[in-house]
Amino acid sequence: MIAWLVDRPDFPPVEHALRTPQGLLAAGGKLSPDWLLAAYRRGIFPWYSPGEPILWWSPDPRLVLYPSEIRIARSLRKTLRHARFEIRLDTAFEQVIAACAAPRKPGGGTWITADMQAAYLRMHELGYAHSVEAWADGKLVGGLYGIALGRVFFGESMFSRVSDASKAALAHLARFLETRDFAVIDCQMTTQHLLSMGAREIPRRDFCRGLDTWTVAGPPPGRWPADAAQGFDWR
Repeated sequence: MIAWLVDRPDFPPVEHALRTPQGLLAAGGKLSPDWLLAAYRRGIFPWYSPGEPILWWSPDPRLVLYPSEIRIARSLRKTLRHARFEIRLDTAFEQVIAACAAPRKPGGGTWITADMQAAYLRMHELGYAHSVEAWADGKLVGGLYGIALGRVFFGESMFSRVSDASKAALAHLARFLETRDFAVIDCQMTTQHLLSMGAREIPRRDFCRGLDTWTVAGPPPGRWPADAAQGFDWR
């Protein structure tokens, strides 16, 4: 049995999360900024389907990517050197989250509901949620979005309309975060795609212990300069 939350973000300890389904901790509550910030500081994130209550998760182990450890394949490095994509920050957040929410195949569903999109757009307006965008010939062709809190970037979702677009966005994000002394990118759930780019699993207890330090100090909330993730040497 999991906790049902109503008026306050009084999340139970993450150790109470279920093993099946892995990481499910609580249900109910709100997607307001105070709830989301309280959740992320504790290593918890919302993830649910249309028609379900808000579900809160904290999986164990946790997939993370340390910015300095990003692994860039030879073919992607060539793409980056040739500047196939222009990478911009925070110029099209609403377009990015809408693209991430689009079904991956005809008739497919999405967990990024209209309420989720509205909630993260509000977080963007407050300077916590950010988009990393890959542009080609003036068109948005890939990208990702997430929450920056202290020295942690909590990645939420990514999309790609052409080959390597989302990978390029992630590579630029890692370099950008490294220049800002970010400690870690939270990848939440384990995927082979992220493992191939250098992400690794760590115990939830270690991740949450790190959050106690990482989320306290760091850059203040605010929109990132559009061109701040450009000009890196990809040799």
